[in-house]
Amino acid sequence: MPRRSRVALMCTAPPAAPAVTPTRSASTSRWPAVRRSKRRSAPYYGPNISPDPEYGIGRWSDADFLRALRQGLAPDGRHYYPVFPYPSYSGMTERDALDLKAYIFSLAPVARPNRPHAVSFQFQFRFLLGAWKALYFAPRRFAPDPARDAQWNRGAYLVEHLGHCGACHTPRDFLGAKDEDRKLAGNPKGPDGKKVPNITPDPENGIGRWRAGDLTFYLKTGFRPDGDVAGGAMSGVIEDATAHLSDADRAAIAAYLSSLTPILRQ
Repeated sequence: MPRRSRVALMCTAPPAAPAVTPTRSASTSRWPAVRRSKRRSAPYYGPNISPDPEYGIGRWSDADFLRALRQGLAPDGRHYYPVFPYPSYSGMTERDALDLKAYIFSLAPVARPNRPHAVSFQFQFRFLLGAWKALYFAPRRFAPDPARDAQWNRGAYLVEHLGHCGACHTPRDFLGAKDEDRKLAGNPKGPDGKKVPNITPDPENGIGRWRAGDLTFYLKTGFRPDGDVAGGAMSGVIEDATAHLSDADRAAIAAYLSSLTPILRQ
């Protein structure tokens, strides 16, 4: 599989990036402009990110694309809502980010206007997002840990940045900020309004009793060790993203998750 496609797979897992992620239409194999996300009080509709020059991002430069991913800013300076997981994407390497742009620009443009977000009154003022960013967002590039091996570092990069697993699996406060003290310990209300499980190696309600092979098999097939299958939003993540990764990347994800501090979700 071409490298650009592998990067795109991890970045377009459907539930994790509801504000910007394209989805394939089964009937047309084209890229629809919007996806609905129920985060907190109101739905957000993902914008058209096809290379259409009028309604999509076809006129964006490389610098525009990098600024959106790394700073959460539109070409005109508007702040993006953090349902677009730029806090995670800010750690992407420039090569991966531009590979993602190249992949998106290889797709057919879709001339479809964006649908306005149906947000509550208090979230309608985008200038307030600047204050939110000042409180909760600091762009961070991924830096390999020299004390860890290459597999662990690859897993950290995939989980924390390309895969943005914490966007769903980490609980948030009422302002939408992630609770980093409970990173990946599960979220009582995920992007689709449903509970998201604990994926720390806690043996009681996490994945502490899963073997490395259990986790890689799950990421490839959706089958859990108990014979059950992935449900909800995770089924889409597996079908559209992790099932298409290399065995080495799935093993890296498993190695990283297994190394984390177990957190018992109360």
